[in-house]
Amino acid sequence: MQRSDALARLLAETGFAQAERAPLAGDASTRRYERLRLGQRRAILMDAPKSAESAPCPPGATPDQRRAMGWNAAARLAASRVEAFVAVAGYLEQLGLAAPAVYGADCEAGYAVLEDLGDDLYARVIADGADEVALYEEAARVLAHVHANVPPSRVEGVGGVAWPIQDYDALALEVNADLFIDWLPRAENVRIDDAARARWETIRDALIVKALGFPRAFTIRDYHAENLLWLPEREGLQRVGLLDFQDAVRGWRGWDFSMLLHDARRDVSRAAHAAAIRAYLETTGADTQALEREIAVLGAINTMRILGRFAQLAHDGKTRYAAFMPRMWGHLARTLDHPALEDARAFAREVARPYLERAA
Repeated sequence: MQRSDALARLLAETGFAQAERAPLAGDASTRRYERLRLGQRRAILMDAPKSAESAPCPPGATPDQRRAMGWNAAARLAASRVEAFVAVAGYLEQLGLAAPAVYGADCEAGYAVLEDLGDDLYARVIADGADEVALYEEAARVLAHVHANVPPSRVEGVGGVAWPIQDYDALALEVNADLFIDWLPRAENVRIDDAARARWETIRDALIVKALGFPRAFTIRDYHAENLLWLPEREGLQRVGLLDFQDAVRGWRGWDFSMLLHDARRDVSRAAHAAAIRAYLETTGADTQALEREIAVLGAINTMRILGRFAQLAHDGKTRYAAFMPRMWGHLARTLDHPALEDARAFAREVARPYLERAA
């Protein structure tokens, strides 16, 4: 069946065959979204063809097999698959959280019709005057709720659609962290010679050992102000609408916090930063120093990953991502101040001191 035929059938099955369709703004992914309108009814069409990306990581694949399969299998584990979105949405709904309801999906063709949660992204409503501190506290309480549950190895959504939740492991951390030194020299005045690379690999591996020692948690992964919606008409944790969670893994709470607080696209105020951590600690009873250490270590890996990725995108002609890099340098500089990161701090200052100092 042609994808167009599959889409026509899905729209008919969900009652949106005659709907008006309007494209929504895209991101760096291969997914496309459209808003569907039919009278008073609204929905979102997700268009994520399997052919647009390399395959996700098969459970049990070896590191060599994953490297041979490509980026998604080695570094991301996922691949923007509709079945991943459907299954993770089902799990989050079981937890009582506000993931979009799935009205229908054709996983093979790569389409899904989803509940439209509106346009009130955190980034937008805060810019319009909403209480940033209160919103970040609620986002942290959602994380506390998610992380309180033992991360499953498999999740299931409507229609019995299932998806594995895999460990974000040493290989994924390595390949992602290496973006920092693989791509920065192509976008910034950063020199990485053979000696620097050898030193980096030692430091990177030490960071990975630290990360693998932290307790595992279900990790939403792309948890930030442009993937969170404020739904004040709802109650409790349902006031935080969730988007873009199909890359979920068994990772760490510190990763979700890094994505939330080390935001590439907006400045999170010190007050909101502190309030989010405080709300999480009050909800979970977690140890403050342990959480801060985890956020520092995983935040260093994550911010270096993002700097490398933005450098790659800028090198490939998507120059708007270069505008986000000074903010990420600032996040990295502050993250590296933690005592657990002495070696990484010394390395970053040696190869990229002007960028760190300019952002501090």
